[in-house]
Amino acid sequence: MFWLRLRMWILVTTLFAFIYAMLVILGSKFLHINDFYFYLVISFVLMFIQYLLGPKIVEWSMRVKYLKKVEYPELVKMVDDMARKAGIPAPKIGISEIDLPNAFAFGRGRSDGRVCVTRGIMRLLNEEELRAVVGHELSHLKNRDVLTITLLSVIPMIMYRIAWQFMFFRRRDDRGGNAVLIGLAAFLFYFITNLLVLYASRIREYFADQGSVALGNKPQVMATSLYKLVYGSVRTNPESLKQVEGLKAFFVNDPSQAAKEIRELSQLDMDKSGSIDGAELALLRSKKLKLSFADRMMEVMSTHPNMLKRIKRLSEYRV
Repeated sequence: MFWLRLRMWILVTTLFAFIYAMLVILGSKFLHINDFYFYLVISFVLMFIQYLLGPKIVEWSMRVKYLKKVEYPELVKMVDDMARKAGIPAPKIGISEIDLPNAFAFGRGRSDGRVCVTRGIMRLLNEEELRAVVGHELSHLKNRDVLTITLLSVIPMIMYRIAWQFMFFRRRDDRGGNAVLIGLAAFLFYFITNLLVLYASRIREYFADQGSVALGNKPQVMATSLYKLVYGSVRTNPESLKQVEGLKAFFVNDPSQAAKEIRELSQLDMDKSGSIDGAELALLRSKKLKLSFADRMMEVMSTHPNMLKRIKRLSEYRV
């Protein structure tokens, strides 16, 4: 996992540099302050605020209710057993009161880890499939990428807000043109930093899938779980999808891509059983995937890898 952590922290450093540069541009123009340490402290303060408030924002947005030991004992035992096998502290376990079938992990680190499943996923997956998904989420905690993605995500958000303010807030004095230019610069920063966040999000999904298999979950079970989650997302009310739009990077799959993905994945399910078995996974392993230019561009702009590529990677793992 060394290379995952190295790439994630390189991205954090790069994005921190972007937000520092943006603060310097704004501060020099409007506050006429050119002190290096002033902007450095502000940048760290913004990151620290996100570190403190991030988990609460996720809890509130996803309507999370944490479980007591007597509630859902099978789920609690499943998470505790797999956390022990992964060598990490047992996380807090929550139920998210939304219909969208999915799961997510968040927190400030391994000792503050939280793993949550939605009401929708509890109705959709069987015990073996849910175990594979839980293993995926615990792997995020083990790999320490949850804190990283939380810190990364706030930077494009700040850039977007700055861009919106300066591009659409028309000043009546002679600095109006400069305000628009600053807004355009902020939007450029937003676009670049958001691409880096999306890249980081896609990287960590591959490692979490691999981590779930390393915890003893069969690749075909993880593949079937992804297939069912895509199917469940297609059937979810569009209004429910809009409510979680800003938190897609935390999910096991990208619900907004489900309509496209279900057409691709249904071709893998040759016996139409609603699952992807070992033979179907082996057949995919022997194929060479050729993505169209549109598919590649769509992946670049997505929080998750192309689903066919992701399941093909699963087919190469061994328990």
